[in-house]
Amino acid sequence: MITLRFYRIYDIGRDLNLDWLEQKLAQNYFTARTSFVRVKQKSIMIEDPPLMIQMNPIRIERDNLPFDFSVVARVYDIGVISICFVYEDVAADYAELEKIAFLFAGQEGLSDFFFEYLKVLGEIIKPHIKNFAINPDFYEDYTVYVTNRRDDSIDPVALFLGERSNVSPQIREDIVRNTLSYTPNDLVVLSWDSALICEPENPTDLIDLIEFANVQVLELRYYDSELSIQMEKMYDDIEQAEHLSRFRRMRQYHAIMSSLMETYAAISEVIEKVDNLIKVTEDVYYARVYATALKVLRSSQWSESVSRKIDVIRENYSMLSDEVRIQHSNFLEWVVIVLITLEFALAIWQIVR
Repeated sequence: MITLRFYRIYDIGRDLNLDWLEQKLAQNYFTARTSFVRVKQKSIMIEDPPLMIQMNPIRIERDNLPFDFSVVARVYDIGVISICFVYEDVAADYAELEKIAFLFAGQEGLSDFFFEYLKVLGEIIKPHIKNFAINPDFYEDYTVYVTNRRDDSIDPVALFLGERSNVSPQIREDIVRNTLSYTPNDLVVLSWDSALICEPENPTDLIDLIEFANVQVLELRYYDSELSIQMEKMYDDIEQAEHLSRFRRMRQYHAIMSSLMETYAAISEVIEKVDNLIKVTEDVYYARVYATALKVLRSSQWSESVSRKIDVIRENYSMLSDEVRIQHSNFLEWVVIVLITLEFALAIWQIVR
C-alpha cells in the first residue's frame, strides 16, 4: 500500500473559536476533531484540537494518467487552514510510489487545484468568521510519502529530489541525515519540504505531528513578516515625528508607543499560543519525530528572528518612553521656573506699591 499526501497550509490572520465554527458547519459538512490514536492521551497534549472538514474528492490528470484524490481540510484555532490532497492505492508498491512522486515532484500541477479548494473553503468558513482574509501566495507546502513496509531499496533521495540523479555523498548524507526508527520494521526520513514514512501500522499520528510542525513554522514565518512591516512603519513614524514641533512630537511619540504596545502584546500572545500548539511529553519516539521535524523546518531560526524583532520593538518603546519622560520632566522644570519667577515678580510688585 502506498499513500501520497500533498499539503498547503495558509494563514488567515486571526484566532478562531473552533467549537462555534464546528457547530455552524456540522449540519452541512462532515467534521471531526484531530485526535492521536496510538498513544496515551496524556502523551500528546493539544489545548484546542484542529477542526477537520471533509471536502469533495477530485480527479487530476498527469501525463494522461488519472489520479483520484480525497481532500481533507483542517482549521486551527490560531488562524491557520491546512488543505491536504491524499492519493492512496492499497495494491501499489514502492515502484508505483516513486513513479507518482516524480509526476508530482515539487507539487507540480497542483497549485490551481489548491487555489480552487482554498476559495471553496473560504466560502464555507467566511460567513462564520469576522474579517476573514487569506493570502493565497503565502503558504507552507509539504509532501508526505507513505508505504506500509520498510524496504531498503527505497531511495528517499530520489523521492525528495523528484528524480533519480547521481548526487554527491555529501548531498545524500544531508538529505537522509534526519532518519529515525522505532523498530527494525519502520522508518521516518524528514527533509525540509517532504518526508518518507515506512510503517506497517497506520502512521496517522506521525503524519499529524509533521503537519503540526509545518503549521507552527508557517505562523512563525507569518508573524516574522508582520513584525518586519510593523518595524518599518515604526521607523517611518519616528522619523516623521522628528520634524514636528516639540508638543506635536510628544503627542506623536505617545501614539507610536501605544501602537508598539498593542503590537507587542498581540504578537507575544499569539507566539505563545503557537509555541504551545501541541506538547509531546511521555512518548519518546513521537517527541523525537516532532522535534526533528521542527529542526528540519528551521523553526528555531524563525523563532529567533521573531524574538529579535520583538526585542527591537520593546527597546524602541523604552527609548520613546525615556524621551517622553525627559521632555515631561523638562516641561515641569520650566513650569516651576515660571512659577518662581511669577512669585518673585508679584513680591517685587507688592514692594513697589
